[in-house]
Amino acid sequence: MAEDEATAARARQQRQPPSWADIPRDLAVQVIRFLPAQVDRACFAAVCPQWRAAARNALLPAPLPLLALPDGAFYCLPYGKPFRFPRAGCAGYKTAACGRWLVFPHDDGCFLVDPFAGATVTLPALSRVRLRPPNAVARYVNVGIAGRDAHVSMFYPHATWMHIKTSDKMPINKLLLCSPNLVAAFIGSSLANAGRNSQILVCQPGASSWSVRAYDKCKLFEDMAFYRGKLYALTHDENLLVVNISQDPNTGDPQISQIGQVIKDDPTWSSVLIPDDDDTSTTDKKKLYLVESCGVLLMVRRKVCCRVVGKTVVAGQNEFEVFKADLENSRWVNVTTLGDDQIVFLGRPCSKAVSASQYGMPGDQIFFLDDVMENNKEYAYEEETTSVSVYDMRSAEVSSPLPMAWKHEMISATWLFPLD
Repeated sequence: MAEDEATAARARQQRQPPSWADIPRDLAVQVIRFLPAQVDRACFAAVCPQWRAAARNALLPAPLPLLALPDGAFYCLPYGKPFRFPRAGCAGYKTAACGRWLVFPHDDGCFLVDPFAGATVTLPALSRVRLRPPNAVARYVNVGIAGRDAHVSMFYPHATWMHIKTSDKMPINKLLLCSPNLVAAFIGSSLANAGRNSQILVCQPGASSWSVRAYDKCKLFEDMAFYRGKLYALTHDENLLVVNISQDPNTGDPQISQIGQVIKDDPTWSSVLIPDDDDTSTTDKKKLYLVESCGVLLMVRRKVCCRVVGKTVVAGQNEFEVFKADLENSRWVNVTTLGDDQIVFLGRPCSKAVSASQYGMPGDQIFFLDDVMENNKEYAYEEETTSVSVYDMRSAEVSSPLPMAWKHEMISATWLFPLD
């Protein structure tokens, strides 16, 4: 009888189609290693519990970056179709992201949300700032107007945090989660008489307030990077600053002890309007990025050749130059290649260099977003092509890896880097 039951069981097994779950785990791991896209890995893990376990335990390189839009839509290279995370809370982020985190500033606090794991980090509200010194006040001086019996109140001796902190519009232009105990951000102001000045604030996750040096001169910061355990900031005139961090002796919270200049540049590049005819002129707009690649701190200078027609800026060709920071000799050194195995993803909120070979992609390329015209309310493009482009360092040619993700307008699109 037992022999008959065993024979019947073998017969039933032979009649049943093979299950995907029957694939050996080591083979499943080999399969998922050929899937660099986060979406493909998620679909793989959803097949069955065995594949989910294989995906969870496999030692995999970080997946390709995702492109996040503020409406909650995501694009995953190399696919041109958007998707959304099943959990809510990914829409509505403002201006900033860092690594795998989206940034949501609110009146009662600032929150970092990881859409991949659903984790949250709480930061202080931007209104909660601890001044150094604590009794700091805004200082002004009255300056006479030539030829008129009138005076105007000016910042003295320069614009500081005390002058810009009352602006109605104080966006987080950049935020870095440097370590479990240090968050750095530079906050901008759109005050008409303050220009686009900004100041650096620091805190630790879960703290009740940010810390700022109240009387430091505000600068037009372009980008920041945490490099070899130190915080660096890049200004619009291409000066590189090092931000030294210490601890508050009373609370243990991080605070800025000193900001020093490590590279002082005198760039020959400038943005000048050149008249073409009565209604048209040409100019170049630039955007600067800081990114670490292969242990070297790079400054990427992006130039957009523009035509100005009336009040409309028509953006055209993009050009790139890359410089490495020679900290020993306090200078920028021009480089003509990123390296055969390097891809750089550039964005206002978040930039990162990754290895190309682990994804089977060609190297020496720069992926960049339509984000250089943030200070012009009216602008157009010579060609309606794509919101995401790739610049090849070898050929200096620009191509489009995705279809049009959004129409040419300023939105807070950003790269996200899973498992960063």
